[in-house]
Amino acid sequence: MRWSPLARQECQSLLEPRGVWLLAAILPLWSYRAKYATGSVLGPDMTIGYLQHGATLILPLAVILLCYRSVVGERESGSLKFLLGLPLTRRDVFVGKFVGRTAGIVVPILAGLGIVTIVGALQHGFFSPLRYLAVLGATVIYVVALVSIVVSVSAIAKRSVTAAGTLVIGLLVGLEFLWNAAVSSIVSAGQNIGLISESATEGVTLFLLRLSPSGAYNVVTNWILDIGNSTYTHTQIARDIQSTGSSSYVVESSFEAGEVPLYLTEVGGLLVLVAWVVIPLLVASSVFARGDLA
Repeated sequence: MRWSPLARQECQSLLEPRGVWLLAAILPLWSYRAKYATGSVLGPDMTIGYLQHGATLILPLAVILLCYRSVVGERESGSLKFLLGLPLTRRDVFVGKFVGRTAGIVVPILAGLGIVTIVGALQHGFFSPLRYLAVLGATVIYVVALVSIVVSVSAIAKRSVTAAGTLVIGLLVGLEFLWNAAVSSIVSAGQNIGLISESATEGVTLFLLRLSPSGAYNVVTNWILDIGNSTYTHTQIARDIQSTGSSSYVVESSFEAGEVPLYLTEVGGLLVLVAWVVIPLLVASSVFARGDLA
């Protein structure tokens, strides 16, 4: 593992400044909700629900800010040539950057979520340890997927401003905030040209919603929390259940028991989340290893 010293250096470069530890302080403030509408639904597992809530907005934004210059910054400063002068291949450099940045981000995130866990347990009592570990694991995979996307874009981009613009518009705005609206437009366009039938509309819509990183993450964590097969957060599902007695957000509200298509199962959400880890890395490492961008 020739890339391990570089990964260690990348991790230390993130953890040594005090700024990154602000994430550990901000995350509990964003995650914790003293008056939580889902209390009657999750019970003591409300504490676990905080973890899912904490993953929205803060984690994508933090990963972009901490990783968008990981490779392109080396190219702009000229230090990439120095790294490539060491006994490292271009793929070694890419892997070292990815692993190091991932470790440097996961550590303060786990610290912040640890604070949330302690406060939540003191207020709501002891929660299911297995569910907690499962949601925590899913959250780490989600973070790894975000780092994979950001570092991959940084490796392909020629300038920092290009990487930042692509990530903010494409990842933060497009995939995380506007994807639901985009899905509605895509389905509507498919219906207009006869590509999507009326009977298939609901299934196609539900499938497309889980193709974003956050949608897939919510599917997996809702599955663990046993609140419904949905790409929306558990708070939205719980509010709908409390106000109407059912939730229009979950797959089970659209399909009879035993008739849920395979592509809408919760396992599919996990596969999508893993795909967001693997596919960007494969594409970017292939491009970067060829040296097309110098």
